[in-house]
Amino acid sequence: MRLALFQPDQAGNVGAAMRLAACLNVPLDVIEPCGFPWGERAMRRAGMDYAEIANVTRHADWDAFLIALPGRLTLLTTGGDLRLPEAQFEPGDTLLIGSESAGAPPFVHERADLRIRIPLATGARSLNLAVAAGIALAEALRQTGGWPE
Repeated sequence: MRLALFQPDQAGNVGAAMRLAACLNVPLDVIEPCGFPWGERAMRRAGMDYAEIANVTRHADWDAFLIALPGRLTLLTTGGDLRLPEAQFEPGDTLLIGSESAGAPPFVHERADLRIRIPLATGARSLNLAVAAGIALAEALRQTGGWPE
């Protein structure tokens, strides 16, 4: 199981995802360009002490990410055709989340093997990137027996 962020806009959300990935022992992929300057100091500050233990791979662009993609691509999107409770995860899946401001572009939707949405209350638009990642990752790890001991 992996977590991936497509061109994230906010360093704080990358830091929260870094902490989530480190705590759950899940690799994190960051697909650039990012909407903020990526520097060692900024990432240490955003990821706090978890930046040092997180397994983070930076990809220069979408094509570089696809070359390294090990299994199915599961996109978390408000426009998903599959509700999270009905999704069937596999251990080699990569959970991808689009940018905070624009989500994922059409070519990412087209490439995804699954397009999953987290059901929300009527009138609610979306969840914070890191919150959505945590919810989906928890379900994926539950299904695949991937929780750390």
